[in-house]
Amino acid sequence: MTKRLRQAALMLLVAAIAGAADVSGKWTFAVTLDIGSGSPEFTFKQDGETLTGAYSGAAGEANLTGTVKGDAIEFTFTANLGGDDIAVVYKGRINADGTMSGTADYGGAASGKWTARRAR
Repeated sequence: MTKRLRQAALMLLVAAIAGAADVSGKWTFAVTLDIGSGSPEFTFKQDGETLTGAYSGAAGEANLTGTVKGDAIEFTFTANLGGDDIAVVYKGRINADGTMSGTADYGGAASGKWTARRAR
């Protein structure tokens, strides 16, 4: 019985590792906020559950930090809008087809939804 338990545990570990999403690379986003829309680019570097990278879009350029846990992704960066620094938070899911989607909050000044796909 112990051998079967070890085999089952090993299979679960292999499945978890194989199923872990890696979002490293460049992504093109389609963002629709209550104040307008845009197509920013994000470059991600993932190390385990830790996410770092950069934002480039209408709010300028900024470094980002975040996490990837299973199919959940969350990251934040600071943007300067109208002379004020605001915390921007993106939360979403990594979809089975390799795209991502979720919500964005621009420091309470604007909010909305986004979709993303790897840049080609």
